[in-house]
Amino acid sequence: MKKILILGITSALLTACVTDPYTGQSSMGNTAKGGGIGALAGAGAGALFGGNKLENAGWGALAGGVVGAAVGAYMDNQQQEMQQSLQGTGIEVQRTAENTLNLTMPSSITFGFDSANLTPQAQTALDSVARVLNQYADSSIKITGHTDDSGADNYNQKLSEQRAASVSGYLSQHGVNYARLATEGMGEKMPKFPNTNEANRAQNRRVELAIIANNNAGAGQQKQQQQQQQQGYPQQQGYPQQQGYPQQQGYPQQQGYPQQQGYPQQQGYPQQQGYPQQ
Repeated sequence: MKKILILGITSALLTACVTDPYTGQSSMGNTAKGGGIGALAGAGAGALFGGNKLENAGWGALAGGVVGAAVGAYMDNQQQEMQQSLQGTGIEVQRTAENTLNLTMPSSITFGFDSANLTPQAQTALDSVARVLNQYADSSIKITGHTDDSGADNYNQKLSEQRAASVSGYLSQHGVNYARLATEGMGEKMPKFPNTNEANRAQNRRVELAIIANNNAGAGQQKQQQQQQQQGYPQQQGYPQQQGYPQQQGYPQQQGYPQQQGYPQQQGYPQQQGYPQQ
């Protein structure tokens, strides 16, 4: 039993290890990281609730590894689709954690000066964001507005809140469940770069979307894929229905040789001979 548990835990930790096709070096992908994190968390929970027994820790690690790997794969796929859909829009897509995807929307493409109204360019980009979010519903989205240090603190705080609300409202109008959305304004309190020049200030004026996967993210899709793979095998095989050899043979009906022969009736040679009469 211990050997089985160790093998299962090792498999969960090694799930989705990837090899760089250019360098040949192996590394642990986000799916595998999720499996490892889930395995460690599951091991702790299994030991805690199972009286610190190795078996319970092992089963907890195995279950946690499977769940963590599913979350990692779920976010891998979402990240890839989000990057493809937002290519060329100016929106930055980053994986900031195993279960978190971060989108950064600079003010240069989202809002006009001192405004919380979305530009047409921003609306087009958010259309793509909404489509991907609707395909990956097992997540929550935290939308945070930021400003530079120009102007009064309370004014910047209000403007950052309004900009975050504009993004949230647009996504909600395009099918994203409002219950998944949360907004926050940080004003000038969290700059990405020091506000020492206009280039840095432009980077600090932004809206960020943190897409955070639920604990069971990907479990439904994984189960659905397994069901689709398992279904239809008996229907596809159908060998007894396709063969039907007894119906196609029917050799006794086609032969009928005794009826076709009839040689005694055709011969009649004694009647034709009559040479003495001629």
